Amino acid sequence: MRIADVRCCPVQAPGRTLVVILVETDAGLVGVGEAGLQRRWQAVAGAVEHLKPRLIGQDPMRSEHLWQHLFRGGFYPADRVIGSTIAGIDIALWDLKGQALGVPVYQLLGGRCRDYVEVFTNPRYLGGGGDGVDAALLDRALALGESQATAELARQWVALGHRYFRLGFAECRDGDRFEPREGLRTLVAQLEAVRTAVGAQLELMVDLHARLTPADAIWFCRAVEPFGMFLVEDPIRSEHPLTYRTIRQHVNVPLAAGEQWSSKWEFAPVIEEELIDFARVDVCIAGGLTEARKIAAMAEAHYIQILPHNPLGPVCTAASLHLDLATPNAGPQEVIFHPNRMLPEVFECAFEHVGSRLTVPDASGIGVRFNEQAARAYPAEMTEPPHLQREDGSYVNA
Repeated sequence: MRIADVRCCPVQAPGRTLVVILVETDAGLVGVGEAGLQRRWQAVAGAVEHLKPRLIGQDPMRSEHLWQHLFRGGFYPADRVIGSTIAGIDIALWDLKGQALGVPVYQLLGGRCRDYVEVFTNPRYLGGGGDGVDAALLDRALALGESQATAELARQWVALGHRYFRLGFAECRDGDRFEPREGLRTLVAQLEAVRTAVGAQLELMVDLHARLTPADAIWFCRAVEPFGMFLVEDPIRSEHPLTYRTIRQHVNVPLAAGEQWSSKWEFAPVIEEELIDFARVDVCIAGGLTEARKIAAMAEAHYIQILPHNPLGPVCTAASLHLDLATPNAGPQEVIFHPNRMLPEVFECAFEHVGSRLTVPDASGIGVRFNEQAARAYPAEMTEPPHLQREDGSYVNA
């Protein structure tokens, strides 16, 4: 069996562009992968065309060898664009390997460590499992940041059977203006209201989207220490990971980071110095399953859990699920978009998101089949995140 073609098939789903990568063999099998950087899908598509000639005619079962070939073959080490492209190809190769051998991918990664994978999501995305939450309440809690509305939302979250409650900054109502201290004070008030309302029934999580200075990050983490946080995620920019040394010295909350890092080498210093508690590896950016399992092994040696980042579609969810099932130090899995409801005519999933859990797939490969013909009805669009600025016009991370 040899690789006959590699194609990038970007699809516009509600709320996301899904950068699907297909690897086809001369035996008729087609592996399905997904690349990250969904708002830069044309760059990924271009990278696929550059890498395709290096893959045609190769043995798809040699996933490690091909990963090394693609990552190291361009002289310059792979960054986020090439890393995301390699990730999509790598996931597709693991899918092919599972199909060829007739087993789910988690069997190839060492076998199942657990009976299901618990899910956390953002209440804003009802498709992620929050059905039954009042839309007006969601707006008051998550868009306006009203504390009492957030407390009521938390009560409904408990009633729906969820264990994790995740908050981020309230949405910007004044254009793209964002003032960090203002947003942080709102978050502190919301978290206090939730803890008062539901006690220890929910684990509290906050995603700060890399928007803070180290000083503001320390201020916030100290302010929320009394609430028994499950984690504080991405308080600072990702470009200089060792700044987490400074934060770690001054705070006493579990820290999560890594969704923007593209290889084991970026994770290595914070894992080796135990500067974080949760490694937010993104299988669609950090080189796919081949690289993610190495990051997970590094983390296990330092008692750090992986918490795979997943803002994407069914393929990313499936790849993350297989990684979680086969990884002893995996925590709950992020799922933003319900895999069984996102373009079901395009993506057929062999697993389900039921309540706050993902079920175990028994189909061969990653358990997602992609209907390329149906996908043509959803051409990719050019989208941009908010470009946030402080009142003085200086930029903040989106």
